[in-house]
Amino acid sequence: MSCTFRSCFAAMGLLLVLLISLLVVPTNVSAHEVRPAYLQIDQIGAARYSVLWRTPLLSGVRLPVNLRFSDGMQIVAGPAEQVLPDSVVERSIIEAPDGLVGQRINFVGLQASITDAMVRVKLADGTVTTTLVRPSQAWVEIQPQQGFFQVVALFVVEGIEHILFGFDHLLFVLALMLIVRSTRTLILTITAFTVAHSITLTLAILGWVALPTGPVEIMIAFSIVLVCAEIVAMERGKTNLTISAPWVVAFAFGLLHGFGFASALQNLGLPQGDIPLALFCFNLGVEAGQLMFVALILAAAGLLRKFLEIPRRAVLASAYSIGIIAAYWTLERLYSTFV
Repeated sequence: MSCTFRSCFAAMGLLLVLLISLLVVPTNVSAHEVRPAYLQIDQIGAARYSVLWRTPLLSGVRLPVNLRFSDGMQIVAGPAEQVLPDSVVERSIIEAPDGLVGQRINFVGLQASITDAMVRVKLADGTVTTTLVRPSQAWVEIQPQQGFFQVVALFVVEGIEHILFGFDHLLFVLALMLIVRSTRTLILTITAFTVAHSITLTLAILGWVALPTGPVEIMIAFSIVLVCAEIVAMERGKTNLTISAPWVVAFAFGLLHGFGFASALQNLGLPQGDIPLALFCFNLGVEAGQLMFVALILAAAGLLRKFLEIPRRAVLASAYSIGIIAAYWTLERLYSTFV
């Protein structure tokens, strides 16, 4: 891969860092998109259901979204409120004499928000449905069961959205693109990253391996800092394992990023009867989103190369810029996890 292409990648990196700085840093939002609100309803009796309603905090302020049940549902106990570092959780008991299927729940205020609401319903017969409620249609009607194609569409889309709005994952991939020196190495590096995070995503979702979310998010941000330091070293003529075999480092850090993907997938609420399908579709969506990002950077770099001569120093500038914003995320996550 020519130095010209790497310089173009660097120019794309500077533009992406500028965009992230405008969208993320001033509003104190983390590198991930705002997590969705989450509603979980479990049947606990013939006509009674436990309700867990979690709304995320944005800069310490609760997302102004409230539940409004249809006339066939009424609250008989609660709500009891619990404030967590990243969200507010309400627990209550509702009664639906005619059953839950066919009832409608409105999410008042979701239309004006910047997030979605994930709804997970488990009935006494073991039926589990998972639905994503978006601001454009801020209500859900409880269905008796969820079809195959509904599960596929929901989790593929969620996987794509998670990677495309997970700015830390995107900057890590971009940093990898800056460190490779040939198309073959780029393919090997991206493939190693993909295989690695697919492994840990699967292991974590199946419950075979577990790591605390806070330290994982800190290390994901710090992994970007380390790769950027290696880019600077390479530009200064040094060489090491990261530079000569970037796919090894991509695989190692990819294992960490997989735990981050698993945390996001678990927050969605997995349909118990379709966990393998949901896992496969979410991972497929993540890979599709990642390939879309890489293809966009390659296409933009090729277009930019035709019209502009990007100086080689752009690589250094991009590495420093990406490293600074990743260092900011690292410190922010350290503070929110341990302070």
